[in-house]
Amino acid sequence: MAIRYDLWLDPDNVARHRAVEADLERFFLERFADFPHIRLFGADPYDYDAPFNRLYDVLMARAGEYCERHWDYVPTPEQLNRTFFRAVGRSNKFIRDDPDDGDPPRHDA
Repeated sequence: MAIRYDLWLDPDNVARHRAVEADLERFFLERFADFPHIRLFGADPYDYDAPFNRLYDVLMARAGEYCERHWDYVPTPEQLNRTFFRAVGRSNKFIRDDPDDGDPPRHDA
């Protein structure tokens, strides 16, 4: 099996990798807008049918296809995962069941 990930094939092209990751984060934020609010922490994290887990799987596949089509770039699974969760952290579409779950309060700018 050949290595396809652009980050591994051309690790010194930092500007391109950063541009793709910034675009991926925007891509995820835009996709989140297509969905109703999703509860975090309420469902079993290992339940594949939980809305958040289904959303994650679908958006990972779509984001990979988007990168290949739009950027002619194959992102690593880690790049996809990191940009997805950065977008989750910035999005207002995710609702926490317990506001006192140990995370510091969010202050939107």
